Amino acid sequence: MTTYDNKDDMKKIHLDEGFNSSSEKIEKIDTSTTDAAQLHELHAIEQTAASKGAWLISFVISLGGLLFGYDTGYISSVLVTIGTSLGHELSSSEQELVTSLTSGGAFVGAVCAGLTADRFGRKMPIWAACVVFIIGTVLQTAAYSVAQFAIGRFVVGLGVGSAAMICPLYISELAPAKYRGRMVAFNNMSVTFGQLFASALGAGFAHVKGEGWRATVGVGALPAILLAGLLLTCPESPRQLVAHGKLEQAEKVLLRLYPDSTESQRRAKMASIELSIQQVTQTMVDDSLWKTFRSIFTNKSTLRACGTACIIMALSQFSGFNTLMYYSATLFKIVGFSNPTAVAIAVAGANFVFSGLVLVVVDRYGRRSILLVTVFGMFTCLTVAAVAFSYIPIDTHTLEVTTNEVGWPAYLLIAMIIIFIAFYASGIATIAWIGTEFIPLEARAIGTMLNTATCWSTNIIVASTFLSMMKGITPSGAFGFYAGLMFIGWIFIIFCFPEVKGMPLEAVREVFENGFGVKYANKWQKENKEFARMNSQGPAFGH
Repeated sequence: MTTYDNKDDMKKIHLDEGFNSSSEKIEKIDTSTTDAAQLHELHAIEQTAASKGAWLISFVISLGGLLFGYDTGYISSVLVTIGTSLGHELSSSEQELVTSLTSGGAFVGAVCAGLTADRFGRKMPIWAACVVFIIGTVLQTAAYSVAQFAIGRFVVGLGVGSAAMICPLYISELAPAKYRGRMVAFNNMSVTFGQLFASALGAGFAHVKGEGWRATVGVGALPAILLAGLLLTCPESPRQLVAHGKLEQAEKVLLRLYPDSTESQRRAKMASIELSIQQVTQTMVDDSLWKTFRSIFTNKSTLRACGTACIIMALSQFSGFNTLMYYSATLFKIVGFSNPTAVAIAVAGANFVFSGLVLVVVDRYGRRSILLVTVFGMFTCLTVAAVAFSYIPIDTHTLEVTTNEVGWPAYLLIAMIIIFIAFYASGIATIAWIGTEFIPLEARAIGTMLNTATCWSTNIIVASTFLSMMKGITPSGAFGFYAGLMFIGWIFIIFCFPEVKGMPLEAVREVFENGFGVKYANKWQKENKEFARMNSQGPAFGH
């Protein structure tokens, strides 16, 4: 990356004379974001109409979310229909193994993607993820032993983890500030669509004689093939291009994203990106991975930013939601429903519908307000579900209902699960991934890797312990445990989660310079109300 010691050196960006005055304002805004007029001039490009191309790029990259969703969706139906295809009926420990191995692979994949994203850009790790995902899908589809199926699950996880780490990061760097929340939210909506599609397909193939589950698994390769092909039409992140000194390419990408922008607006945006990188480090590309990783823990503001994002991500997993995705059919079978795979579709359907709701409201009402409402709602639903389970007689050794008539507790349980999913999908499910906007640019790839690794490491814990918890502390105790974690998380959000809707990424870094920045962010929103409003609303796209 090119660095600059004075304004003469800064002319290497080949900007016109207007850049010098813009750069002076950039430096002022780095220390004081209260001047709305200067902020508006600096980020004037954000007020121009985003092209349809910006949205199309976002839609293409969101196919990575579809990989994630399909993988977590199909395993639920496969677990109840696989029978003896792998040599014998799977025990509960083997079910936990093949389920959690994908999370383990995803953890490794996320780390690998995070370590290579800054050196090789955002696109190359996505291509690699597609190839790995396809290999893992083939291994599972052709498996006739638990060992091969487990290896396939792990390999698929490598691809899922890489895509889950890079895709939201890539979208957040390409997206205009006013649409950033919605574009990242669309990636999460693709996750939920993948889960719904997998559940529906799994329910359909459950009635196919023979081994229909293999078709359910095999279809998962199609999104990976489609994403790999369409990625050829997508540009590299302009922030990555600026960081690597590829300024002409960066300006071309900005023109593609903002076709109504002027040359000075594009160059001012490039200067803003460049100076935001320089504020903390003199070189991002040349720094060792260890130095970048260490800076997250030695720079207090970066640590707070990354820590907040990771805690919200951990909270999203410790809600127990993915137990419903992985074991929904198993869970409904436990409480006595004769067609559990069909009932599980209701879970995936609610998840998909309400993930669409957050797409509409996240940039209008903000992340903080949505989290406060939905996380408390999740706590309430889990508490009621725990009570409902206490009225259902279940043998904790076999996890089977000991009566033929469950009655109202089962229906109350399903209602609470679906309402819980509505709160989850319309809140923390998406906002946990949007949280990467907290992380400063120079540490965003490594920080996003940590955020994604947090997702999968906590996912491993949940997936590998859920059935054991159901047996050890009863289903009522397991859901009560998750409810307690949600209440603790709700308290954390009150005191430590700032509102950054409508703020340019280059300005977000100032928030965590002031503790966790809740009061500072609220003050910024008030003092820059018009700028934030324009960056949270506006026309969908121009050309």
